[in-house]
Amino acid sequence: MRTKSKYKSAVKATRTDITSGDAKAAAESLKKAMSQLDKAVKKNVIHKNTASRRKSRLAKAIAKIGK
Repeated sequence: MRTKSKYKSAVKATRTDITSGDAKAAAESLKKAMSQLDKAVKKNVIHKNTASRRKSRLAKAIAKIGK
C-alpha cells in the first residue's frame, strides 16, 4: 500500500471506532493512525501541521467518548 492510503485507512478506522463508542478500540487504532500520520509527514505526503491537527482532533474525540 502507498503511504497516503495507509494513513487515510488508519484515520478512517479510528473514526469508525469512535462512532461505535468503543474507547478502548479507538485508543488502539489511534496509536496506529498516529504512526501512519508521522510516516506520511516523514515522506512529505502531508504537512506536519496537518498531521498534528488530525492527531489532535482524533485524540479529542476519543477523550470525549471516554467520559
